[in-house]
Formats: sequence, C-alpha cells, structure tokens
Amino acid sequence: MLLDYLELTNFRSYLKSKFNFSPTTTIIIGPNASGKTNLLEAIFFLSIGKSFRAEKDTEMIGFGKEMARIKGEITKLNKEEIELEAVLTTGEVAGMKAPIKKYTINGVGKRMVDFVGNLRTVLFWPEDLELVTDSPSRRRRYLDFVLIQTDREYRRALQSFEKGLRQRNKVLEAIRERGAHRHQLLFWDQLIIKTGEYITKKREEYINYINSYQHLASSAQLKGYQLIYDKSVISEGRLHQYSEEEVAAGVTLVGPHRDDVKFQITNNKEQRTKEIARDLSQFGSRGEQRLAVLWLKLGELAYIKQLTEEEPLLLLDDIFSELDHEHRKIIFDIIGVQQTIMTTTDLHLIEKSKLKDVEFIELS
Repeated sequence: MLLDYLELTNFRSYLKSKFNFSPTTTIIIGPNASGKTNLLEAIFFLSIGKSFRAEKDTEMIGFGKEMARIKGEITKLNKEEIELEAVLTTGEVAGMKAPIKKYTINGVGKRMVDFVGNLRTVLFWPEDLELVTDSPSRRRRYLDFVLIQTDREYRRALQSFEKGLRQRNKVLEAIRERGAHRHQLLFWDQLIIKTGEYITKKREEYINYINSYQHLASSAQLKGYQLIYDKSVISEGRLHQYSEEEVAAGVTLVGPHRDDVKFQITNNKEQRTKEIARDLSQFGSRGEQRLAVLWLKLGELAYIKQLTEEEPLLLLDDIFSELDHEHRKIIFDIIGVQQTIMTTTDLHLIEKSKLKDVEFIELS
C-alpha cells in the first residue's frame, strides 16, 4: 500500500497545497512552525479518521475558514487506486448547516467505520516517547489507534461501547439525582458488556503479539521489554459488585475505559518473572523508557503487516532530535523497508546513506 499524493485545502496552515510522495522515502524539511507536523496530521487523519493531537476537529480548520478538506490517493498491493477524502466544517458553511465531518471513498460518502483502515499508518512523534509515563488514557488511545486500523469489528465495538457508556452514565446520574429506576440500566449493561468484552479480547491479543515480538527483535538493546495488560474486566457480576459505588459516583467504574498497560523490563532472560521485572514508569531510566517505545513501534509495524499482508505507511515526525545516536540507528535500519514519510529540521541528524534515492519536500 502506497500513498501517492495528498491535497490540502484550508487545513491548518495550508490554504491549498498538493504533495507527491516517493514510494520509498520522502523527507519533509523545514524550520519549526513551517507546517511539517500539520502535513503528517493530515495523512494520519485519512488513516484514523481523527487527529493524533487536536482535541476538537475544528482546530484543524484554517483560521477564519468554515471548512477544510483532506484528499489523498493510495495504491493497494493489487494496484487498485483508491481516493480518500475527509471534509471538516465548523457546522455551518455559507450560512447553511453542515455535518462536522464527512468521509468519502472514490467520491462515495462513507461512515467513519468504513472509511478507517483503508490507509494504514504507524506514527512515531516526540510525544510517543512519553507513552511509558503518561496517563492511562493516553495508552488506551494508542491501543485504539492500532486496532481500529486492522479490525472493522473493533471499530464498531468501540463506537457502540462509547455511546453505551455515555448513556449508562446518564442513567446512573439520574438514579443518584432523581431516584430513577435501576431497570433503565439493563439495556446499556448488556450493550457495554458485549462490546466491552470484544474490546478487551482484541487488546489482549495485540499485547500478547507485542510481547512475543521481542524474540524477533534484531537489536540486543530491544531485548527484555514486556507489556502488562492491566485490564478492567466487564461482566454482570462486576457491574453488580460496584453498583452502589457507581450510583454514588454517577459513572461506570469497570470496563475497558478503565484499562491500563504497563511497560516492564528485565535484563536476565533466564529469570523473567514478575518479581524481578521493573516497572519502567517508576524504575526505568529515560533511555530504557525510550527504547521501550521503539520496541513497541517495531512490533506495531510487524503486527499491522501480519494482519493485513501489506506494509503500513511509516510516519516519523521530527524524532531524530529527541533520540541519541544508538536509538537513531534502530530507526534508520527500518527506513525504506516500507514507504516512509519523515520530517526534520536538520538533515545532519539523518545518516548520509539514508539521503540517497529519497524525495524532498522543503517547507519555509
């Protein structure tokens, strides 16, 4: 799968621009605030249907504009060409109400659940280096970004679960504030149990894959890392167990929205037990934490390829300035294995051998 080109209209800092990409490696170079990350954000949006950094979709619409457009063409492994387009609006265009988001494939309107997963990407940007120490919600979001690209049923389950969770929380609040009847919870209980169980299952499968991938890691630096899935199991019994606490809090207290993932390491592979494994968020060095994220990203690349039988697009957003020489070398070894689009402010940070046979996009 290859991304051939990208067209942007009123997206962030771009009024109207078109970019063509190399089937191997494209380097986007420019100073800070020149729009490098904006460009990768647009590509990622075509992949996931949402931004990796904006809290609100309207943040991506150019200042003073009512709508933004992202259009790209991909070529699948079978040579099929697919045009993907996403339109964002402020909710009103030319004085008329308009949908906040609209997705099309080859000009035909699609639901988000059908749009996502046509362009598969692995993103690595500086904030990913905080995955180990950041909040559990950040790690759950990461899991969702991977799994919605590879599993259509996961996309549907996640959407249904989030809707059911919102409605169930409203009922819990009504029970607490107005004495509403508990029978109103039954439908939402069944919905979030069914969808929540599927979400948990797929997250667990992914984490198990990543843990097994460590044995295939080529670099000795990447040995010994492990993910621990701290899952919040959802079931009728668990919901009943926390029923009083949930009413008091007005929110659902069990389920995949409470999951977490912990990064661990042990340097003695003959004695890898929970007793001697170190929690990297508390007892890992900065270098170990960053290597853990590199290990995770390599596993993510392999996972998507295995499930889809296509190489995902690798997006690298100015991470070389955040990594030391040894860590950069691990990244350099995978550049060119799949289509890669990377940004940098300084070409000196990239090995000269990687500057051959690449295309450049210069921003000012």
